[in-house]
Amino acid sequence: MKIAKALILALALPCAALAAERNDLQSCYTRSGLTDLKPASSGRELVVIIDQTIPMPEDLQRNSWGQIDRFVSAGDRVKLYTFSAFLPGEYLRLAYAGELDMPLEGEVRDDVNMRKLRSLDLCLSTQKKAFQSGFGQQFVKGLRDARQDIPKSEIMNSLHKVGEDMQREQGVHERVVLLISDMLEHSEYTSFYAANQIKQLNVSKELQLAQSKGLFADLQGSRVYVSGAGLVTDSVKHAYRSGKTMDALNSFWSQYLSASNATLAGFGTPSLSTDLR
Repeated sequence: MKIAKALILALALPCAALAAERNDLQSCYTRSGLTDLKPASSGRELVVIIDQTIPMPEDLQRNSWGQIDRFVSAGDRVKLYTFSAFLPGEYLRLAYAGELDMPLEGEVRDDVNMRKLRSLDLCLSTQKKAFQSGFGQQFVKGLRDARQDIPKSEIMNSLHKVGEDMQREQGVHERVVLLISDMLEHSEYTSFYAANQIKQLNVSKELQLAQSKGLFADLQGSRVYVSGAGLVTDSVKHAYRSGKTMDALNSFWSQYLSASNATLAGFGTPSLSTDLR
């Protein structure tokens, strides 16, 4: 009975409350019995968000993985979210949350038991591979579970909820977001489609609508990179997408993110050609 009550209380907690304590990558300091000596993190966080309403081509999947692998280093926190629409079984999920350790440096090493120090150094030397395996498994699953038959795509609402998680975190002073999505909102609030094709956005009107519906987020000063913008499903007429249409899409998200305490640092249409920084 006590177990059942505890489970109910855990399920009642918001996503952010659970995310604040979650670490899918065990600390090497905890494993080596040196928790008290663990250095502060780098203060950097990478947040990867996968839109599961649009299957991504293999080359974009590989490109995104390369971006992540090159960016992540010792001391960084990494989170992986997936989203589609708020349908039965489909919702925003925190698929992975982990933090890599900083190495132990300076005079403090001299006072550490040699056995524990060897254990720590061995763990630290393999932690990046452990991250690549654990995060990579969830990353691949998130991409391969994408379906083009989901009728809605709630990008803005999902970003709003991710921002709520960010606001509750401590110790992060630099955030980078990699958003893998077609960036084509299609929800109860608004749709970037018309007559079964991408519509020419009235950017000012769409921004006013987003504001009136409370869809702006607080992304805590994040630099946001997008991969996959403008990709469409097989059911959409997409033989030709004008530069004007894509420029308007870019303009909307640039201004939306600016109003959401973030900066659009890269907009891949569809491939992201710049590294995460």
